[in-house]
Amino acid sequence: MGCRARAPVTELLRVVARSGALVPDPGRRLPGRGASVHPSPECLRTAERRRAFTRALRLPGGSPLEVGPLREHVLGTSS
Repeated sequence: MGCRARAPVTELLRVVARSGALVPDPGRRLPGRGASVHPSPECLRTAERRRAFTRALRLPGGSPLEVGPLREHVLGTSS
């Protein structure tokens, strides 16, 4: 989603929107529409800059999303 590079689903992190926040779903079990992103800070920044989460999750354009929980997960797994 962020860098637009194709990868096997096992290499991507599923993300869902919950109560106005982007939540990582590494187990791919949470209900609802999900979007996949590489679990890297660069890919996450690119997706944020492009506002790709709102489009991929089909959310109303004006709804701001809290990226904190997702960012913490990505930074914790990339180190």
